[in-house]
Amino acid sequence: MSELLTALALIFVVAGALLIVANHFSLPTVPFLLLAGLLAGPFIDPALLLELAQWGIAFLVFVFGVELDMRSIGTLVREAEVVAGVQLVVVGALGFAVGIALGFDELNALYLSIAAALSSTIVGAGLLQEEIRENLVYGRLAQSIHFVQDLVAIVLVLMLSAEVFTTDAISAGIGYGVVLLAVAYVINAHLFTPVSRLADGSQELLMIGAISILIAFLAAAELAGISIVVGAFAAGLAIERDFTRNLGMLNGIESIKDFFVAVFFVTIGALVLIETPDLTVLATAGMLILITALVKPAITLVTILWQGYEARTATLTSVSLDQVSEFALIIAIEAFIVGLMAPELFQAVILAAAVTMVTASYTRRNDDRIYRLVSRTGFRSPHVKTDERSRVEEGLSDHVVIVGYGRQARRLVETAETRSVPYVVIENDPGMLSPLQRNCRNFVFGDAMTEYTWEKARVERASLVVSTASQPRISEHVLSLETDADVILRARSIREASGLVERGALYVNVPDLLAADSLIEHVEEVAADPAARDRLRERHLDELREFERMGFASMSEEIKR
Repeated sequence: MSELLTALALIFVVAGALLIVANHFSLPTVPFLLLAGLLAGPFIDPALLLELAQWGIAFLVFVFGVELDMRSIGTLVREAEVVAGVQLVVVGALGFAVGIALGFDELNALYLSIAAALSSTIVGAGLLQEEIRENLVYGRLAQSIHFVQDLVAIVLVLMLSAEVFTTDAISAGIGYGVVLLAVAYVINAHLFTPVSRLADGSQELLMIGAISILIAFLAAAELAGISIVVGAFAAGLAIERDFTRNLGMLNGIESIKDFFVAVFFVTIGALVLIETPDLTVLATAGMLILITALVKPAITLVTILWQGYEARTATLTSVSLDQVSEFALIIAIEAFIVGLMAPELFQAVILAAAVTMVTASYTRRNDDRIYRLVSRTGFRSPHVKTDERSRVEEGLSDHVVIVGYGRQARRLVETAETRSVPYVVIENDPGMLSPLQRNCRNFVFGDAMTEYTWEKARVERASLVVSTASQPRISEHVLSLETDADVILRARSIREASGLVERGALYVNVPDLLAADSLIEHVEEVAADPAARDRLRERHLDELREFERMGFASMSEEIKR
């Protein structure tokens, strides 16, 4: 116990110092956590590091299971299955061939192929949290692909973590895993809600209950002789994701997640050996990095384009899958402990994981630049999904283009229907497709950052564009459109809103501070009297400047932090 506490103390002292530097310069935290591991690793027992890595991965997989929205995943599961299948077959086969060419036996070549084919849920989905919350199609598509891969990975963990490869041992492992997942489904569907009602709204009791479920599943996995990561994933699926009743519990789980994120990345960094570079390790790691960071995203891009998605959706989804998976690390750690994985391959997998988790932070920050680069290579989007899932009347003109179909946008649609104002809705959340088809006269199912979506919405003939999306990139793109239509946007802060108005927006809605102003009223005012537009813009700009003078801008940004 003293060794564990000493190791954790060392990890967080070194990591804390480096994170201060990262925060000061607004740099990604993952490279600094890995660097903390490189610095602290030589002073921590390797066996303890392996154990910490397993527990760190287990809890993060638990959190991923809790965060899964099965309804959103279900809308894209077919596409996700195709992408995951292509990755496993094509990338896995390439990884296996590379393993054989590098001189590994068939079992170690198989381990290498798994590391190449699977992508990291912790890193990939973690970097897309905002997109997932905003229900953007590439965020949900990436999450669905990760989910399908994780199910395959669990089967592989159950098969390959066995100390002996016999039919009985493998069958028993898979059987135990299926039982845990089935129990998780029963708890989520039939038991969690009644139990949460007994807690009478106490989020502390719900939090204790969630941790109890995690401990119970981990104990069951240990008792069954299977990986604790499988038990952790099943425990996450057992927790009901209901923000109306369980928000405090979910926030508590999210806050604990930060602790294990640090443990995970620091231990991965600590497991990297840099004392005596081995040519076999470097060559294997180099090939694995090449396949994972370049070849796999390219194959994913082509596969998603082939399914009819836009080039931007395909690109942004593919760059979220360019890391070595934590499940591959679990397989590697468990295989290395029992002596089934060659030490050189184990070090290569660890090194490749560390490198690709760093590069993933930068590809995520530059995903739009990568998209523009891909666009210049000659890739052309087929627009099949947009055409199949859209409905726009011929000859539509002098209409309102509404971006998003959330609560505010639905009120706008109702108003437009009542006032007989022509409109078209732009939305790309798969979960909204059915409501769009039922309730909207005209809609385009596509990415608001893609030119074809706006072309389909006839923006050049529109009189007004109303965006209910608060992402700065979307707002900037709307302002850059070649149209004479006036633009109403949404922002997260007064300072951001002022900048958008100064760059040409007619009005910018800031829900946190301007809730008293009704967006519906302003849209009706503009639609009824075109001359009112200049008056509205000047009045609104004066209001924003007054809010800034009174200090509301800094207050709203502080609230966001």
